[in-house]
Amino acid sequence: MLHALYLVGIAAFAASGVLAAYRANMDPFGGLVLAFAAAVSGGTLRDTILNRDPVWTHDWVLLTLIICVGVGTMIYLRFWQLPHKSLLVVDAVGLSVVTVIGARAGIEAGVTPLAVIILAVLTGVTGEVIRDVLCGEFPPLLLREDVYAIAALAGACCYLALDHLGAGATPAAAVSAGVVFALRMGAVYFGVHLPRPQQLGDRGGDAG
Repeated sequence: MLHALYLVGIAAFAASGVLAAYRANMDPFGGLVLAFAAAVSGGTLRDTILNRDPVWTHDWVLLTLIICVGVGTMIYLRFWQLPHKSLLVVDAVGLSVVTVIGARAGIEAGVTPLAVIILAVLTGVTGEVIRDVLCGEFPPLLLREDVYAIAALAGACCYLALDHLGAGATPAAAVSAGVVFALRMGAVYFGVHLPRPQQLGDRGGDAG
């Protein structure tokens, strides 16, 4: 079940890479590059930290899925209009699933609870950062949309807590991924942002 969930997250990030390439007016090759970068960067960083081979280097299903999703998304964009906020929705799906998979990998590796949370967040957000940098977007979405890494952090903490309480892997993954997705899309829908440092300074100045 977790592997199937992982494939969903990979597919979502691959699609988000193509959508980002489309917005940046890249050619099909650029779309595939971003599909791979968005899909595998987070897992590669996580596995490198855990001193093991990245999953995609020995999983042909994963690579085939990225190619198929990438090409399929390009075909869709060739004939139909890009839905409004589709990139944000697809990206939220990828973030929610991959964050949970990162947490599971940390727990299985026997690292400390804090390390589990860090690995989960890194797994979730790295692909998006790489994708945006390759698109020439700076600062990346992570640094512009505050409730992104925080959503991943909340999901990682939720998964860690449910695992500690003895919840099964599948229920814990479903609940935690739902938390990440709800927080991210809720922030998008309601336009929620954390206060910027200069805003906090302005309030302090007004109070004085």
